[in-house]
Amino acid sequence: MPEKTYLQAISDGLRQEMRHDQRVFVIGEDVGVYGGAFKVTLGFQEEFGPWRVIDAPLSETAIVAGATGAALMGLRPVAEMQFADFVSCAWDHLVTVAAKQRYRAGTPIPIVLRLPSGGGFSGGPFHSQNPESSFAHIPGLKIVCPATPEDAKGLLISAIEDPNPVLFFEHKHLYRRIKGEVPDERYTTPFGEARIHRAGEDVTVITWGAMVHIAGEAAAQLEADDVSVEVLDLRTLIPWDRDAVLASVRKCSKVLVLHEDTRTGGFGGEIAATIAEEAFEHLDAPVRRVAAPDCPVPFSPPLEKAFIPQVDDVVKALRALMAY
Repeated sequence: MPEKTYLQAISDGLRQEMRHDQRVFVIGEDVGVYGGAFKVTLGFQEEFGPWRVIDAPLSETAIVAGATGAALMGLRPVAEMQFADFVSCAWDHLVTVAAKQRYRAGTPIPIVLRLPSGGGFSGGPFHSQNPESSFAHIPGLKIVCPATPEDAKGLLISAIEDPNPVLFFEHKHLYRRIKGEVPDERYTTPFGEARIHRAGEDVTVITWGAMVHIAGEAAAQLEADDVSVEVLDLRTLIPWDRDAVLASVRKCSKVLVLHEDTRTGGFGGEIAATIAEEAFEHLDAPVRRVAAPDCPVPFSPPLEKAFIPQVDDVVKALRALMAY
């Protein structure tokens, strides 16, 4: 099985789906001639032509509104926001129209928004956010946050097939930093099924996206102290795998919820509340959270490092849980 980067896996999945289904097209700023801000669609316009790889004006509102209209007419648009932060420009079209259209009229809206998200490259407050929780409580939207190349490809194809609007969060820090075995053939990865990134017995870390790898590094450090850490990768937030979370809680009895998004209102609060409601008697310690502080993402590299949860932060929190 070939080894591919996270970025290559996304590009391959998108290319295969465009070959598989003529209704699929790409629209976004610089996705055609330039090949995308991060080169995910490099060479796509040469293969599929300018009518299926559309260079749009610098207007996220127009991109999402156009994609919604195209979906209403039976197409399957994949719209790229150069940075996830800019999706807020299209909030009304996404949240008021696309998310509610199927409920209002029974009309599927099969659009995918590719959202390069996250920090780690000193992009500052307008290019480094993780806004998944802002959309998690909007009925009608689905939210995907892959952590591995294999999942990135399979989940993207599932997102394109899905009849609902899907927000596909691609962590920029992972694009060229991680590699993994990815099948060449077309395949899908189901929504709502978590993946055990690392099996353990003593304490569970529930996370997604780039933080999966941070949790894995922390778990490896604690292994030297004879602490067995389970890392559960949710893969999708809407829907999220409650059964897998509760099963891991019942097994380990101590839980850390980890995410790069800011703490207040982050999706980790929903997970912690669910555990408290449905698995309280299985807990041997209060559920802990490690997340970013409630402030904009700093430009300064040292400040950004202090803002984004690091391996040491997770190790410290896990040791506190084990000592409880």
